[in-house]
Amino acid sequence: MNFFGILERITRWVGYLAGTILALLVLLVVYDAMMRYLFQSGSVALQELEWHLFDIVIMLGIAYTLQRAAHVRVDIFYEQYSVKMRSVVNMVGIIFFILPFSLLIIYVGFDFVMISFVQMEASSDPGGLSYRFLVKALMPLAFALLILQSVSELFKEWTILKGVK
Repeated sequence: MNFFGILERITRWVGYLAGTILALLVLLVVYDAMMRYLFQSGSVALQELEWHLFDIVIMLGIAYTLQRAAHVRVDIFYEQYSVKMRSVVNMVGIIFFILPFSLLIIYVGFDFVMISFVQMEASSDPGGLSYRFLVKALMPLAFALLILQSVSELFKEWTILKGVK
């Protein structure tokens, strides 16, 4: 298996992990809503866990969404383009938007996460969750995964332009 195949597998595995966490999040929200509205019993920790799981799903799903071409774009124009023009548009988007933005997020996010780790950041709410810094650590990781998947996408688009596929 080549380097790009490994990247594709990693992204796919992380996407499946995000999907599993999403299923757990749905169950948690249903449980929390039932407890609050049927039994008048709520939990700050459960609500914060919902937020944290939602963050994890979003962060881990970014690269998978790019891999599956399920990201947002203006399809009204894109669908009318030829295959080669789509490749050019995709490559321009990756080179001039995704990669610089991802590098910026990693650069800025690294200090953000380190400060959170040093402070051992936790919830300020009574009964809230500890270890908030662990969720924040997903931000640079998620965008590093996005960069890797973007490189794989660039390779795929390049092969399309060269007529290999």
